[in-house]
Amino acid sequence: MSDCLYHLLCLLIYPRGKTSNPYGTSKAMVEQMLTDLCKSDDDWSVALLRYFNPIGAHPSGLIGEDPKGIPNNLMPFISQVAVGKRKELSIFGSDYPTNDGTCERDYLHVMDLADGHLAALSCLDSTGVHIFNLGTGKGLSVLDMVNSFVDVTGVEIPYVFADRREGDLPAFWADASKVESELGWKANRTLDQMMEDTWRWQSNNPDGYM
Repeated sequence: MSDCLYHLLCLLIYPRGKTSNPYGTSKAMVEQMLTDLCKSDDDWSVALLRYFNPIGAHPSGLIGEDPKGIPNNLMPFISQVAVGKRKELSIFGSDYPTNDGTCERDYLHVMDLADGHLAALSCLDSTGVHIFNLGTGKGLSVLDMVNSFVDVTGVEIPYVFADRREGDLPAFWADASKVESELGWKANRTLDQMMEDTWRWQSNNPDGYM
């Protein structure tokens, strides 16, 4: 079976599922608008890149994630606890059907994500909608992430278990085989690099951008 036929069958068998929260719904709405644009005007070419939990920072330590208020994402919360900005990490749910009971996600280095954007430019020479997942293809739990950060940085992360958050799914990760076969992209940076670069940014910028 050719790669093109395989990916066509995957789209037929596994269409985009229902969204589980307003954030996902807004992304699905934008995808539908861009898809409809291409259907209405065949001069357009669009790449839909579906990200799976980008984390990390630029290796220089000069550019990183600086959320305003209380972070909604895991890694900036961990790093803010590590730098003393937050007292402890709240882990939402400990009884999911995963290896350790915490949610599993596909974490992708933000620099790999940037490379994915550059790779996607090459498909825009042909018109239509081009859909790619950008991820590692491997799920890691919240506790995996906490333990990895501690191992790499030597900084302990106090945490408590809290109730599940509405809209959180137990586990999901990317199948990035299509983008690798068609565009030659794959995630190359390791989990240790994600932790090292996150901590370099946060420790050098404990109060974020000033």
